[in-house]
Amino acid sequence: MSAFNDLIHSDKPVLVDFYATWCGPCKMMEPILKQLSGMVGEEATIIKVDVDKNPAAASAFKVMGVPTLIIFKKGQVVWRESGIVDADELKRKLDQAASV
Repeated sequence: MSAFNDLIHSDKPVLVDFYATWCGPCKMMEPILKQLSGMVGEEATIIKVDVDKNPAAASAFKVMGVPTLIIFKKGQVVWRESGIVDADELKRKLDQAASV
């Protein structure tokens, strides 16, 4: 969990996708996150956290359903949403977080 903590305390925004392998909507997020990665490049970090393999991380951030997307900036939660979010909306949220 310490590597995760180091990552979310970054100066650039970090989008964390809390997901599960058995979750249909989570699978729908994969191509969206790939598209988003191409849009943001090095401006933000995008990581995926499997809630079944990392229950402590899910519990620490009160993730009750998947997919849950959380944007961190310097260790602080600046935005969170559960469900499918399109790449353009995620890009807007990451841009907002970058300017904070």
